[in-house]
Amino acid sequence: MTTSENLIENLLVGPLHSVTKKLQTLEKERCPEREMWDEIPCYIETCDQDTGLRQRRHELMQHSFFHLDVWLKEGKDLVVRDSSGTSDPYVKFKIGDKQFYKSRTVYKCLNPKWDERFTIPIEDVFKPVSVKCYDYDRGVKDDRMGAAEINLSMLSLNSPTELKLELKDKKDVEYMGFILLQCTLVPKSSEEKEQFQQTRGSTLKKSVGSLESQARKLKMQIWSGIVNIVLVEGHDLMAMDDNGLSDPYVKFRLGQEKYKSKHKYKTLNPRWLEQFSLRIFDDQSHTLEISVYDHDLRSDDFMGRTSIDLSEIEKEKTHMIIKELEDGAGTIKLLLTISGTQGAETITDLVNYTTNTKERDDLYRSYGLVNSFKNLKDVGWLQVKVIRAQGLRSADIGGKSDPFCVLELVNARLQTQTEYKTLNPEWNKIFTFNVKDIHSVLEVTVYDEDRDKKAEFLGKVAIPILQMKRGVRRWYALKDKKLTGRSKGAILLEMDYIYNLVKAAVRTVNPREEKYMQAEPKFKISLMKRNINRVMQIISSIMEVGKFLQSCFEWESKARSITAFTVFLIITWFFEPYMLPVTLLILFLKNYFIKSAKEAFSVESREDLMSVDEEDDDDDDETSKQKKDEKTGVREKFQAAQEVCLQVQQGMDMVASLGERIKNTFNWSVPWLSLLAVIALSVGVVVLYFLPIRVLILLWGINKFTKKLRAPNAIPNNELLDYLSRVPSDSELIHYRELSPDVPNLGKKKRA
Repeated sequence: MTTSENLIENLLVGPLHSVTKKLQTLEKERCPEREMWDEIPCYIETCDQDTGLRQRRHELMQHSFFHLDVWLKEGKDLVVRDSSGTSDPYVKFKIGDKQFYKSRTVYKCLNPKWDERFTIPIEDVFKPVSVKCYDYDRGVKDDRMGAAEINLSMLSLNSPTELKLELKDKKDVEYMGFILLQCTLVPKSSEEKEQFQQTRGSTLKKSVGSLESQARKLKMQIWSGIVNIVLVEGHDLMAMDDNGLSDPYVKFRLGQEKYKSKHKYKTLNPRWLEQFSLRIFDDQSHTLEISVYDHDLRSDDFMGRTSIDLSEIEKEKTHMIIKELEDGAGTIKLLLTISGTQGAETITDLVNYTTNTKERDDLYRSYGLVNSFKNLKDVGWLQVKVIRAQGLRSADIGGKSDPFCVLELVNARLQTQTEYKTLNPEWNKIFTFNVKDIHSVLEVTVYDEDRDKKAEFLGKVAIPILQMKRGVRRWYALKDKKLTGRSKGAILLEMDYIYNLVKAAVRTVNPREEKYMQAEPKFKISLMKRNINRVMQIISSIMEVGKFLQSCFEWESKARSITAFTVFLIITWFFEPYMLPVTLLILFLKNYFIKSAKEAFSVESREDLMSVDEEDDDDDDETSKQKKDEKTGVREKFQAAQEVCLQVQQGMDMVASLGERIKNTFNWSVPWLSLLAVIALSVGVVVLYFLPIRVLILLWGINKFTKKLRAPNAIPNNELLDYLSRVPSDSELIHYRELSPDVPNLGKKKRA
């Protein structure tokens, strides 16, 4: 043992407070060991630290479990890892080899601001928390940007501690920046630890094992929401090919959820019209990453990217988002809805539930006649209560289903939570929609959730807003995909709506909102035959009128010809322009009285009307079987012919639908629209009576010639055709017909 060590050992025998006195004695006596003076205070300081650490260790060991509350604030002066002179940093928090948290990626930034809060369970407080920063790269391994550690034993209990972690790398000695965060170490009781371990143990049991156990875990609603996305189109994308064009497609990523769209050939303005859903998990990132690539045979070229912070998006509402890609690489247009969350208003007590009268009064005021010319696009408000369903079809092997309900109003799409392993689900949800067109149709579809493949269809019902019974709770029989036949089960709905009459009328004579997601038209022989028959019925009606007039001219019936001749002379001599709308009004009134008489004295058979399209399925099956037997070369030869036939089929459908819409207008199929026509014709009678024709033609011409000058962004339209587009055709009337629910013991609650 050295002299200094002996001296220090002799000094430190006894209480530490006596060391100072002994040192003073040494100094007075000027002993030969005076040269060791510098070593003694350093050793004393070390002993004090060791004593503090022992006390600190003893204090921490009194608690068996902790929560580490972390506030990840920002990074500063991070290193460059991309060729563009920036990085895409994100941070991982690990204890040992287990990762507890991963932050979102901040693109193209060396001073990222995360501002994220999370909690890490701590079972061994003497194990450091590893903090590692990475640069995100697509398709290749992410680059390291440095690491640091948090010594938990140095944190004060229940007190926030500000930390500045300097990032370092074993292979690199350069300055790599630092991360600022705040940590709070909160001790927990043994009961809380046991509760946490039980929760984690049950989660682990569900997350490991065979494929069956994994599927069982996925069947549990561990997700906190559904992001429904309709990828509409892109504009002004980058040209990546030699021909000045690209073959773009889009990749979406939300945590571990991914989706890849189809690629569009040779275009910088692609239109995808693809719909898909991604799940939101609480323990994963809430940032939707969007990347655009150019499709090539060897390796795809990166075109641009952007991101959307879903935490800033209002839930249970469809948003039209036009997002610019970084570095001016173009724009992406999409519809985004966060639904299926617990944030939607839930009816906790169906019997005692009451509407907030103040909110309802405010709605009536906002859609009152006084506000008729404020925000013309906001026509009304629709509330839908999705209560429950009964007698659904079993879609799973165990004879059960995992049903959820999707509500669509044009492009707005909302959905309920999933009820697992039941044929009689109870959702008890309230949804609200902003109505842009009072003639819109609410489509309610029930699906069976399946993680491994696309959701399975269980049933559907389509209800025009004007056919809804306000505040009435009703059972609706579910139909098949074509809305022509029955599907198993019924759904209980209650709907209410408020709208402004003037806004609704103005919107009726303007173009309809385009629905992005529609079934792609296909050529079908059965559909072609039906369209031909529809057109032939219209032509035959016109020919009947022509034959009647011809018979009057040829005097086949003297009484008929004399009557027609007399009417012709009187009308021609006394005709005035206002008489034309008067004639149409008479026709409207005649059909109104006929319809009223039919409703009073006869009951139409709904089942007969619903059977019109039943033969389609057989024809489709035969056609599909024939197609399977054909060779690929034969298909290619007839592809051009099928496209031509498809155009003819759609053209005939348009002509037939136009004729049926005119007929249904006069038949009062939609009383609201027929009444609007009666009001318009009545106004026309007054105008034509007091104003000369030349003045009306002058006003019409001035309006048409100056419309583009007054409203440069106005969409060219024909008001009459826009009005007729709201009148349903005969096939649409069949879709909207209600079937009587065919479910035993309907209305009685059953066990799942």
